[in-house]
Amino acid sequence: MYPGELDDVLSLVAAEARRYLENLDERPLLTAGSEAAARSLEGPLPEEGEGALVALKELLETGIEASVASSGPRMFHFVTGGVTPAALGADWLTSTLDQSGFAWVGSPLSAELERVSIAWLLDLFELPEGWGGVLTTGATMANFTALAAARRWWGERHGTDVDADGLAGLPPVPVLSSGYVHATAYKALGMLGVGRSAVRVLARDDSGRLDVVALERELEELGGAPAIVIANAGEVNAGDFDPIDVAADLAERYGAWLHVDGAFGLFARVSPRTAELAAGVERADSVIADGHKWLNVPYDCGFAFVRNPAALAHTFVASAAYLPAEDPARPNYGFMTPETSRRARSIAVWATLRAYGRSGYRELVERNLDHAQHVAKAVDEADDLERLAEVPLNIVPFRYHPPGFPEEELNELNSRLGEAVLADGRVFVGTTQYRGKVCFRPAFVNWRTRTGDVDQLVAVVRELGAGLAGARA
Repeated sequence: MYPGELDDVLSLVAAEARRYLENLDERPLLTAGSEAAARSLEGPLPEEGEGALVALKELLETGIEASVASSGPRMFHFVTGGVTPAALGADWLTSTLDQSGFAWVGSPLSAELERVSIAWLLDLFELPEGWGGVLTTGATMANFTALAAARRWWGERHGTDVDADGLAGLPPVPVLSSGYVHATAYKALGMLGVGRSAVRVLARDDSGRLDVVALERELEELGGAPAIVIANAGEVNAGDFDPIDVAADLAERYGAWLHVDGAFGLFARVSPRTAELAAGVERADSVIADGHKWLNVPYDCGFAFVRNPAALAHTFVASAAYLPAEDPARPNYGFMTPETSRRARSIAVWATLRAYGRSGYRELVERNLDHAQHVAKAVDEADDLERLAEVPLNIVPFRYHPPGFPEEELNELNSRLGEAVLADGRVFVGTTQYRGKVCFRPAFVNWRTRTGDVDQLVAVVRELGAGLAGARA
């Protein structure tokens, strides 16, 4: 290892990155040799290294082929955003500076940009003054962070500091949600010791939307005992929303903690066209979202916002002789989140918000809304496609349904078609089960996506679907 390697390394990577990005819009999402390319990088630990250039040339030659072009314009799987130019440049700078995002003393830059970024995000989402928050690795840890604050609140209502004394001897924590509750919320509750089975799903119908009558009945039966209510902004199969405003009314009436999981749906508040979908979020006690979705910053990034910022400080405080003391003027975000070792992801968040502002993100959200409506219209006009739900936001659930094809065979057909689409590589979109039907669920959140890209999505599904259906005949 020697400093002289750096010039050659930076020149090589910059040139290859430029070449990759110049071709990203046309690049296949996945190549046929990707798995073999990935596996070719295995082997025993070298006894003697060959230096940075040899390692990086091998990585560039093989690794790019093994990767998914997930920041490209035809990535419609997993609600994955791209990376804005400002965020990409800032992320490279983040790696160069290699800041610790734990404490002010370790990086005034990271800490101050996190403070500013949280304030700007609260403003972007029109959340009340006085709220606080913290950047996390993504929605999973954002849910963990916010629900940890809810768990502490619940313990205090029982006269216990659960962060100091644990949950032993306390009654089960009632968690009430809809069929839209996300796997990451279950995961967070499991890690918090509340338990995945603590969730009582109250669904109005087989779509999963929150049954508010059942919610009121459950809260009333608790007789004033504290409970956690999870409302969902942007369900993963169709982009639907729980009635958050009504959930907020009930949480206030019965003294429950309202948490809103808005991993991508929180961005509905950025546009006047969709803001009403997320009405009531401002009345919650906590809310979360992902940054690597609609904010279009690099993996990994998420946000956890809370009405009472002190709740995070009480929950995640850490002390040791070598650690800095609390100082409100110099925030230590490692005391407000599970991770003590933290990447300075605030640099990329600040940069993209500074670069494009409120109007830039409103334009991005509304362009992606148009993409969803464009696909919905194309599906409705095609005689071999079937849309399975309304399209309130950015996800279009649809399946391939050629005329006369037996209903009982459609799930198998669409499952096979889903595999064929991914293997084809021209577009990248996954399947799900919605109301018992296997279907596609393309999600549009990427700043690079254009109308031609979403047209290609529909065309590829129809082309490959026709081949599979014809082979059956």
